[in-house]
Amino acid sequence: MKLKPAQILLALFAMLMFSLSACKDFIEPNISKRLVSLKAPSDKYQSTNYNINFWWDEVEDALSYRLQVVTPGFDTIGGLVADTLVKGNRFTLTLDPGEYQWRVRAENGSSQTEFSTPNHLTVIPSSLTAQTVILGSPANNTVTNQSSVTFKWASLFSAVNYHIQADTNNFADASHILVDLTIPGQQYTYKFPKDQTYQWRVRAENATEQSKWSVVNNISFDATAPAGVTLSSPQNNAVVSKPVSLQWTKSAPASNYKLYVYKADSTTLYSTAFPALLNTNTYSFTLGSSGERIYWRVTALDAAGNESAPSALQSFVLQ
Repeated sequence: MKLKPAQILLALFAMLMFSLSACKDFIEPNISKRLVSLKAPSDKYQSTNYNINFWWDEVEDALSYRLQVVTPGFDTIGGLVADTLVKGNRFTLTLDPGEYQWRVRAENGSSQTEFSTPNHLTVIPSSLTAQTVILGSPANNTVTNQSSVTFKWASLFSAVNYHIQADTNNFADASHILVDLTIPGQQYTYKFPKDQTYQWRVRAENATEQSKWSVVNNISFDATAPAGVTLSSPQNNAVVSKPVSLQWTKSAPASNYKLYVYKADSTTLYSTAFPALLNTNTYSFTLGSSGERIYWRVTALDAAGNESAPSALQSFVLQ
């Protein structure tokens, strides 16, 4: 069938757009001519809240943003308060009362924009009772297999001490809180007594005032390895053709599996691709040559990083 000129043009246009899209996947766009627009806090904003939420417009093809905060301004820098790389377009800092300027630039792997025009910000002294401590690490809903954790938080102007609490019942019973301490610093190390989900929060205090409690963050301690798996296909010593579909049973608490594939000596990993970290209980093995014997085994990993005992070591022979 002979195409009409209009149909040919449409087809060529579609091919061109597809090519441009494909090129973009392989060639990172240059963003140096683009601009970052600051949204909040607006220029000359005055805040009685020491926790400042910085917010700016996203830039297409940017992978991260560099936020800089100085005091009192970029023309007469008295101190660098922050110079941090942010993945999203929002970031929160706790600042002391004073004069500040802030700016942002967008970055990717090969280029960056100019910094935005700075915005001026004034933080006004206020009562400690109006403030809230910002928790640092660990992040909310962290799952860990480490037996101890160091809780960290930001300082607050005029605070002398910090009151930290940790619990497993969301602070419902004030007489049975696990940790209830007042300390001078901004961190505290705690050893978990057992596998469980814990909550923690902090408030700032001085001789006459105390801040609001921070948000409550959760952290789960799990040091128990998940149940192991059983290899199901191919059968041990089976003769199979490529590609070989490796399959094993699922482990209920597992979030990932680690596949070990070995050469004929049963101890040397087959290639640098192994052990392979997988989120399914199947794998298509395409390597090897006819007559070669290959060994394999699998372990299960849970969200905390605990690894199960390995499955039985089995082998197959390639046709």
